[in-house]
Amino acid sequence: MTRPDAIAKAAPRLHEWLARGAHGEMNWMQTRSTERADPRALWPDVKSVAVFGLSYAPDDDRFAILEQRNRGNISAFARGHDYHELIKGKLKRLAQWLVANAGGELKVFVDTAPVMEKPLAEAAGLGWQGKQTIVVSRTYGTWMFLGALFTTLDLPIDAPEPDRCGSCRACMDICPTGALPAPYQLDARRCISYLTIEHKGPIARELRPKIGNRIFGCDDCLAVCPWNKFAEVGREARLAAREDNRAPPLAELSRLDDAAFRKRFAKSPIKRTGRDRFVRNVLVAIGNSGDTAFTREAERLLDDASPLVRGAAVWALAQLCDARTFAGIAAARKPRERDLAVIEEWNAAA
Repeated sequence: MTRPDAIAKAAPRLHEWLARGAHGEMNWMQTRSTERADPRALWPDVKSVAVFGLSYAPDDDRFAILEQRNRGNISAFARGHDYHELIKGKLKRLAQWLVANAGGELKVFVDTAPVMEKPLAEAAGLGWQGKQTIVVSRTYGTWMFLGALFTTLDLPIDAPEPDRCGSCRACMDICPTGALPAPYQLDARRCISYLTIEHKGPIARELRPKIGNRIFGCDDCLAVCPWNKFAEVGREARLAAREDNRAPPLAELSRLDDAAFRKRFAKSPIKRTGRDRFVRNVLVAIGNSGDTAFTREAERLLDDASPLVRGAAVWALAQLCDARTFAGIAAARKPRERDLAVIEEWNAAA
């Protein structure tokens, strides 16, 4: 539990981060930055903020799948049920109980409003923001979903959790794309989670080889944290990994049309990214696989309805084919291509 004015130091850090453009295309971070920086700007009547964490600690080695280049690596948070509605349901039931027993007004937030959950979690004593900017808990490590309950009740507060990262920089050193240029600083524009989830256009060519087979999110800076040795496997069954999301074959995922995508990822956080961006990610992984058996899958997607997918297919083919084979494909296809972004991919790959 904490007060709404407990994160005053977070505001200048947020504005400096936005000024650098490190938020990338996440314009919603800037649009409501005033409310994000101060809970009282979001709701003037709030007197106390309760922050809750729910463990989703995985039951497997998050680095092992990176070696399976013909399969996709989905971030641990997205392999099960969508956490938003799950946690919001739990907090709403708690809020109803609190109103019935103590009165007051309450509002519940789980990534549904401009709320800085991580600084609030630190102030409330759940953990501290590590050098990778994720909340780290002595009990649950880095694997925590957060939710906030704002209330007009004046409730007792908890002591903030001190920073316990020390001299460790494991999370910074392991980042494949250098998205953590300094302690406690994240450049979303280079972050694989941002690139594979939030970013809407083609992924920068120089970053594609570094993505490997990560098709939705990245767990590297979380999984490497030494504090995870104290974390037990999450006990919420609906957050556990579905078997078909543990190491899905890239070939199978590349064949998903929009209807099949929506069906396969119903009730999953993956669904909101959309089929085209997801298949873009799959094609980047296919291009990084080094497996020429994927050539047919990539060539088939040259005729996809989405320019984003077609462009990614061009790049994947350029990684898998020898120069002569690629030139033959280009000669047959390129004159028919009218999308400027895809033509650019052809020219860059040629």
